[in-house]
Amino acid sequence: MKHANPYLNFDGNAREAFDHYRSVFGGEFATAMTFREFGGEQMGLSGAMLDRIAHIALPLGSSMLMASDVTRPDDFKVGTNTYVAVEADSADEADRVFAGLSEGGSVDMPVQKVEWAEKFGICTDRFGVHWMVSHTGDVAFAQG
Repeated sequence: MKHANPYLNFDGNAREAFDHYRSVFGGEFATAMTFREFGGEQMGLSGAMLDRIAHIALPLGSSMLMASDVTRPDDFKVGTNTYVAVEADSADEADRVFAGLSEGGSVDMPVQKVEWAEKFGICTDRFGVHWMVSHTGDVAFAQG
């Protein structure tokens, strides 16, 4: 396993929250992209949704605090808006870890190729912990 990082979801105030975290912890954002910069129109987003944060990351020591704003506000619920994001060393490891974590739990997004990773999936384990499992591989996502 390469690393694990906390991943937070917000309902439109991710940038405000991360500006605050940056004032507390210091440092500079490793990335900060809106859905507009991320190609949100192709995802079916429009209007104010395009100006929400698609991905933001603040280095904290050897890890990253990462987040995004939700695209379906009706599904947002404080208390279930945290994930552990793990980056696997290989595609096989991503599949194995995802299968193990989702066993007895639920699959929110099956492991699949996405624009930013060769493998990416979201699940909730049987203990109620939310996980994002990825293997970036050779994918090089160009930031807007």
